[in-house]
Amino acid sequence: MLFSDGKVRADYADFVDRQIAAVRRVHAGEEDLPALHADKLVRTLVAAADSRQFGSVLAGWRDEETVVRARADEPAVFVEKMLAELAVLSQAEFRSGSSAVFTRPIGEFLHYYESSGTTGDPVAAPKALDDLAANTINIGEMWRRVLTPADSALILINGPFAPAGYQFEKVMEYLGVLSLRLWVDNVTGDYTRILRLLRELSVSTYVGSPSRLLEMLHFAYRHGEPLPRFRRLLLMAEQAGPSLLRHLERLTGAKAFVGSFGSSETGTTAATCEQGRLHLQVQSYLFELADSRGIRPVRGDRDEGELVVTCLDLRARPLLRYRTGDLVEVTGTPCPCGVALPVVRTLGRVHDVMRLGGDGVRQEDVESVLWAENSPEPGHFTVLNYMLVLRGSDVVCLLTTDREPEAPSLDAVRRRLAGLFDGRNLSVRTVPALPPLASLGSYLGWKLSRLVDLDDPAMTDRLPPPIAEVVRVSLAEIEASTGLRPAIPLTEGTR
Repeated sequence: MLFSDGKVRADYADFVDRQIAAVRRVHAGEEDLPALHADKLVRTLVAAADSRQFGSVLAGWRDEETVVRARADEPAVFVEKMLAELAVLSQAEFRSGSSAVFTRPIGEFLHYYESSGTTGDPVAAPKALDDLAANTINIGEMWRRVLTPADSALILINGPFAPAGYQFEKVMEYLGVLSLRLWVDNVTGDYTRILRLLRELSVSTYVGSPSRLLEMLHFAYRHGEPLPRFRRLLLMAEQAGPSLLRHLERLTGAKAFVGSFGSSETGTTAATCEQGRLHLQVQSYLFELADSRGIRPVRGDRDEGELVVTCLDLRARPLLRYRTGDLVEVTGTPCPCGVALPVVRTLGRVHDVMRLGGDGVRQEDVESVLWAENSPEPGHFTVLNYMLVLRGSDVVCLLTTDREPEAPSLDAVRRRLAGLFDGRNLSVRTVPALPPLASLGSYLGWKLSRLVDLDDPAMTDRLPPPIAEVVRVSLAEIEASTGLRPAIPLTEGTR
């Protein structure tokens, strides 16, 4: 960061030094976490008292006596007590007026961003200097275990309003790694120039979503371009289970990591180590898990549920007990990397389950069938990508492949998938290219990007106009490929 104001430069340098030191102490298990949490929570509550969202319920935190009493409490007791008193903030409530959490005038933020708006109204996610620095350091201190200044990184995140691309560019600056933050049109999907730069610059690392990488690989296959090869894949923004990671490793020759986990509104709640395991960033968040049994703190033992976060380094727009909609498993086992942070495994979004009768089919169920280990048999084909289309009792699986499969080979895929769709009419077809929706998993989740339920009248009512247009194009292509059309046609201006 470059600042003309000398005091801003000095204050920023001091903040960065203190933040790096604290993060490294936490990683080494040398920090008094209850005391750190209590101190940061007090500061966060004082800041939140100046917001419209929390101002009335936290009015007492404008009084210095409240702060003095809080700091006199035993830290762990204080944190537990405050979490019990604070109401949970739902996604719907937050998204209906996200700027209500601001504690500063908009002019005091450094950059303005919004989320994509695919699960409701777009969420205001501006970056203040302190939270940008804290988030960059959190990711950078984990990724420095994976990357070195000898690496180079392609950042391929098509998010014109969201902060992710810029955030990862700052992480690469922090690590001294050359980065290329590039863009590809969602509809034309022309990767020619990107593929050329990857070859000419010998880029070692891909940073972005799995669906975008798959689309780029398929473009290379279709246009006779050499497949890009990487040493590492740092994947994010979409659920990436073991089958998908192995598939991408086989295609690119790289070691695949789920690089980070979080959202535009919360920042990065977990980041990977060199062992390929995500670590919760407990120095910057209080974590809880929600399920049918209630909400409870993450204590390090094995547990799973919907992640609830209280942001401790986001004082310009604090989020208190925010339900993220993300399902996770805290593994409860230490990581061989030695970092003293809880290990977490992502399980997808709450809504990313396909209900077929009383059964639920998840992304990993489908991908473990489609992306089993490559067969050494002559004539074997590789499934590059897929899309499932549901309409009534019909399920059509559209595939892109590295070569046109023979009928018996394609039928073998159908038979393997049939166990997931018992009682449904399943067919499997290859197509030259998937509809544009398939590259939008980071915006839309597994449902709608890879699973299109044409019976769902709410399938597209949450989409902003630019992505709704991509959906219109995709549905036309789906109808041409499968003969299936939506129960309710998508209309202009759909939100």
